[in-house]
Amino acid sequence: MLRLSVESRSVAQFIDITPLVRQAVEGSGTSAAACIVFSPHTTAGITINEHADPAVAEDMIEALHQLVPNEHRWRHLEGNTPAHVRASLLGTSVTVPIEEGELALGTWQGIFFCEFDGPRTRQVWIRFLR
Repeated sequence: MLRLSVESRSVAQFIDITPLVRQAVEGSGTSAAACIVFSPHTTAGITINEHADPAVAEDMIEALHQLVPNEHRWRHLEGNTPAHVRASLLGTSVTVPIEEGELALGTWQGIFFCEFDGPRTRQVWIRFLR
């Protein structure tokens, strides 16, 4: 399994990790059919969405804040329940096909690490499926 480091700079941030994942896949020389891109964190997620226009990621963060407001009376003592809920809504992993040693993504698709409890240094794990 490959482990990549990702650093967020704000509390909530979508970080386009497509270049990191692409480099990991191409550098591995794998003949795998797909890879799983996984976040081992309970307050961060992984998703695939449009990466051509950065406004999409900003809109996603805003929508998640509207769905899961900070102002609710949460019971978790650490105070980061909204981050846990937002991460659960997006999920912790995506599976991406690999064709001829390259990620098989749609024209506008990118892989995002979704930080909801930053800024932090995090890990992304990649597992190849044969």
